[in-house]
Amino acid sequence: MKITGTFIDEISHDIPHQNWGRAEWDADFAHMKSIGIDTVIMIRSGYRKFITYPSTYLTKQFGCYAPSTDLVELFLQLADKHGMRFYFGLYDSGTYWDTGNLQPEIDTNRFVIDEVWQRYGHYTSFGGWYISTEISRRTKGAIEAFRTLGLQCKSVSNGLPTFISPWIDGKKAVLAASATLSKADAVSVNEHEREWSEIFEGIAGAVDAVAFQDGHIDYDELPAFFEVNKKMADRFGLQCWTNAESFDRDMPIKFLPIKFDKLRLKLEAAAKAGYDKAITFEFSHFMSPQSAYLQAGHLYNRYNEYLDTLI
Repeated sequence: MKITGTFIDEISHDIPHQNWGRAEWDADFAHMKSIGIDTVIMIRSGYRKFITYPSTYLTKQFGCYAPSTDLVELFLQLADKHGMRFYFGLYDSGTYWDTGNLQPEIDTNRFVIDEVWQRYGHYTSFGGWYISTEISRRTKGAIEAFRTLGLQCKSVSNGLPTFISPWIDGKKAVLAASATLSKADAVSVNEHEREWSEIFEGIAGAVDAVAFQDGHIDYDELPAFFEVNKKMADRFGLQCWTNAESFDRDMPIKFLPIKFDKLRLKLEAAAKAGYDKAITFEFSHFMSPQSAYLQAGHLYNRYNEYLDTLI
């Protein structure tokens, strides 16, 4: 299975910022295009006070810092240039992570969605929306949040597609700041299916695709979870994507580019389950030849060799 989409993590939260300008981003879009990536997803338009575009609303409401470059505009211009589809990731105020309450994320993003579509909706490459709130289980208010925001995104943009990227609450679902690599209270396949069937039923029609993060379960668990994910997505009319994480969760250093064979195992499991699309988190740090991590360029080379075997 080929990776055809990537997140762009420009509000770097737990990985180092690469301080790229237009030239570096332009080169990276060209590298993405060369391996078949046709979709770029800005993972979030802001996190707490750091934002990617000069938002009048967020600056006034939260005292957000004005960015030196309008990155939303830059990414849309580059997506136009390289013939890619751009998905806009919604704003993350941080309130949900602090309190568990999703209502502030709904209230804030209703203004962000309207503001962004007014400013950038004319770009040819503006192709969809990413509802950036990440959950793993049957989180209180999640159905309402996804449904409300998904329907508004569609309403303002004449039905452009929406997607979410939750994580599976597996043995490797530990906090990035934690020194541990695994936990004992992992979700079972049956629990996962029961909880996410309820969520999918509630968001059908408002969310078009789900891309579960694939790094929180062990490699021998991939087939069972992937089979269930595809079955649920088909049942409720969602596309089933995989978020093939290109960083390694098995090492005490967080986070470094993944060993190629681990990425290959995950992509092959997604292909066997009949997934519709593979995206990654994320090309620029963990797979790009110009990444700050030397290993990322080597992963890019190994992945290109893998593509040759598929051809």
